[in-house]
Amino acid sequence: MKLSKSFFKTLREVPTEAEIPSHILLLRAGMIKKTAAGIYSYMPMGWRVVRKIEDIVREEMDAQGAQEIATSVLQPSELWEESGRWAAYGPEMWRLKDRSGRPFCLGPTAEEVFTEIIRNDVNSYRQLPLMIYQITDKFRDEARPRYGMMRSRNFIMKDNYSFDRDPEGLQVSYDKMFEAYTNVFNRCGLTFRPVEADNGAIGGSGSHEFTALCEFGESEIAYCDNCDLAATVEKAACVDAPADECEMLPLEKKFTPGTKSIEDVANYLGLEQSQTIKALLFITYDEEGNEKEYVAAFIRGDRELNMTKLTNALGLREFDIEFADEEKMGEKTGCVGGFTGPMHLHDCKIVVDSELPRLRNLCAGACETDHHYVNVNYGRDYTCDIITDIKTLKEGDPCPICGSPVKHARGVEVGQIFKLGTKYSVPMGATFKDENQTDKPMWMGCYGIGVSRTFQAIIDMPENHDDNGIIWPMSVAPYHVIITEVKPGDEVQDQVCQKIYDELTSRGVEVLWDDRDERPGVKFKDADLIGIPIRITVGKLAPEGKVEFKLRRESDRYDMTIEEAIEHSADIVNREKRG
Repeated sequence: MKLSKSFFKTLREVPTEAEIPSHILLLRAGMIKKTAAGIYSYMPMGWRVVRKIEDIVREEMDAQGAQEIATSVLQPSELWEESGRWAAYGPEMWRLKDRSGRPFCLGPTAEEVFTEIIRNDVNSYRQLPLMIYQITDKFRDEARPRYGMMRSRNFIMKDNYSFDRDPEGLQVSYDKMFEAYTNVFNRCGLTFRPVEADNGAIGGSGSHEFTALCEFGESEIAYCDNCDLAATVEKAACVDAPADECEMLPLEKKFTPGTKSIEDVANYLGLEQSQTIKALLFITYDEEGNEKEYVAAFIRGDRELNMTKLTNALGLREFDIEFADEEKMGEKTGCVGGFTGPMHLHDCKIVVDSELPRLRNLCAGACETDHHYVNVNYGRDYTCDIITDIKTLKEGDPCPICGSPVKHARGVEVGQIFKLGTKYSVPMGATFKDENQTDKPMWMGCYGIGVSRTFQAIIDMPENHDDNGIIWPMSVAPYHVIITEVKPGDEVQDQVCQKIYDELTSRGVEVLWDDRDERPGVKFKDADLIGIPIRITVGKLAPEGKVEFKLRRESDRYDMTIEEAIEHSADIVNREKRG
């Protein structure tokens, strides 16, 4: 492809809407263009990368026996009502009606559609196991679309669904997809960790998230260098503090003027923050958005609340809970902003972190302005509705498996796999007849890859960008080689460029020929910005049968004969393009 004939434009300035390096570089390199908030169009260079990622995904899915289909992004509401998710999915779902008033959605995911397909055409154990997948657009009305493809409202996703006879078969399918995902992300040039994750709105009994490690990732994972612990912070279990064996002291009320924060009250009373109880107050909503009940959650004062654990404990969706208006909540429950404790509350659900009942003689709010209690003990002084782990595993905390200090890392979720079990097959009637002609529900798995997220996450890897632009891995680069012609129209340079182009193309190498009437410096900057792995510069040495050879990831440049440059390029491409 000659660049002079390409639909191609780069930007010198940083776009105002871009927030992180990968988003900046995609826009500057002309790979994508913004259409609206969270909605992007792919330009020719970027689309070539996306298609290569899709091809890698297809190869690994097909290798595990999955078969590709294509379904419509328009999904009828009745399928979602069968599974119970039409109301439950929440405001991220794009809902619309046809001219007859029949409700549809723009698919945010496809469990219902795939279950409906299989239940109609599969009825015998002889047809199982089965895996089918698609690569298509998905739509989610993100409240705060940001970071380009990382948090967008229209994105490309591969979703695969497995259907098995029993839990053992599901585990085999799950393991196959774990292997396939590992291969996909290795081939795409990502540094990643598979971590245990929360199932979220998809549901099911188990999940792993594949997280690409990068500085600007939205996800935070906890891991241990001493054992196999690797989990999202939302999922990671915490180790409770050792149980106190000391004697319970008499309860005392203390005057604590103006001490609304944990730090203030601990300093005022001469306590460690770990000797206090922190209160967090919420209001919850039902599926129709009506106010449901107030919730007071209590954790040790030096801990942080884990909202995912709390919503799971309450059986809520993440958008069905928010911080309460303390004054309004106080009128009904007796809480007092800044001075709320687990005693004297009424008409609200009380959730207590699992370690508080093990601790003795703590300090908590007295539900009275400017007052706290000391020597507060669970069982004697207060009880609750739910006791469970609702704290966040922080960096340096003991590992729940081996006790070593855990570490944290930031990353981007690029894929997730789920054991759905019978969550969808039972309500939607996806059954098969076993050897005894008895109807049994299918055991399902769900496996998603964010293709467009992966597209951007590749750039976020430190080794895949620098101050000059993108450094694409060979496996997904829009082109393998760029020929930079210093003086287009020069007969010798034209002939040399044509020779290199023809010979590399005949050997399966994808070549971009920069024949534009631009200054050499502009061409070099663009070549670095768009990140083509190999650059061959045809300039003043062309009459001597020589060119300049440079790898994008290295600073060194080498003078080579035309033949050497062709051989060296072909060897590198053939060695690296598999990933």
